Amino acid sequence: MTSAESSLPRRADEGGRHGRHRRGGRRRGEQLMVPKAEFQSYYGRPVIKAPSWEARDIAGYFFLGGLAGGGSVLAAGAHLTGRASTAKAMKVSSLAAVSLSAAALVHDLGVPSRFYNMLRVAKPTSPMSVGSWLLAAYGPAAGAAAATAVTGRLPRTGALATGAAALLGPALASYTAVLAADTAVPAWHGVHRELPYLFVASATAASAGMALAVGPTRENAPARWAAGLAAVADVAVSQAAERRLGMVAQTWREGRAGTLLKTAKALTVGGAVTAAVLGRRSRIAAVAAGAALLAGSACTRFGVFAAGTASAEDPKYTVVPQRERLEAAKAKAETAATAAETAATAAETEKG
Repeated sequence: MTSAESSLPRRADEGGRHGRHRRGGRRRGEQLMVPKAEFQSYYGRPVIKAPSWEARDIAGYFFLGGLAGGGSVLAAGAHLTGRASTAKAMKVSSLAAVSLSAAALVHDLGVPSRFYNMLRVAKPTSPMSVGSWLLAAYGPAAGAAAATAVTGRLPRTGALATGAAALLGPALASYTAVLAADTAVPAWHGVHRELPYLFVASATAASAGMALAVGPTRENAPARWAAGLAAVADVAVSQAAERRLGMVAQTWREGRAGTLLKTAKALTVGGAVTAAVLGRRSRIAAVAAGAALLAGSACTRFGVFAAGTASAEDPKYTVVPQRERLEAAKAKAETAATAAETAATAAETEKG
């Protein structure tokens, strides 16, 4: 045996019949002397590139867009039910939120002209293109609704603008989840089904919190109900997302993201409970509940953003789930082949 041959890994049962077993498969109970290789990336470097977005800009953009979109829905409801003070305050807050949201986006882009360049084409299959047009359509509607509410002029125009902003609001609140999930980031793409619902729940919590904070207590019944529904949906969808992520859910539970998301859950549930129990009678309690809901929504957006960054920076969250999916698909195919072979054998036996 040459020195090169002696350096090759050998099986425990290697002998005269080794070649036959190698061609026909290993015997039952046969094990390799060399352990199965563990995953390692090239010099421990990430497999995919982490998002280059600034958390302050883009996570803030996510939060403010949700606040604006959800606020317009509540504003329309308040407008229709005669809650004039709440309607006016929510229209103004939605305009302020979408303005800050657009400013955060432009700041991240670096040059304002880049936003205008995105409006040169309309591509329905691109979340970024759809989002740009949503902002371009929603902004003027929210502005007209707020202006007419403050000045008291052109009430019909204001009603139409309020309705338009309310129709566009849910899309504005949720499209950012589609934008994030459309990337290769494991902690986002792995929950592409749940993330839009989580963002909608978070936006509802934020807008309900704003309504509680700026509206009079006699008009805050819808906001209190919305806060309760948002809290229940937020907890349920978060749990569903973590179950679907499997091992990648570690990025949602640990580190900075874990701290933010746990804080978000506590603030959202606490704010909803406070609003339900004390928000109708106490102005102070309503404002406190609203502040907690707003802070909880912000923590949710920043927590999800941090989880995505953490999952992209650690290569195991990219490769290990891929291997698990491949192994599962292989096992499923083998099971199907075995079942087909068994069925064919049974059919031949019946014919015989």
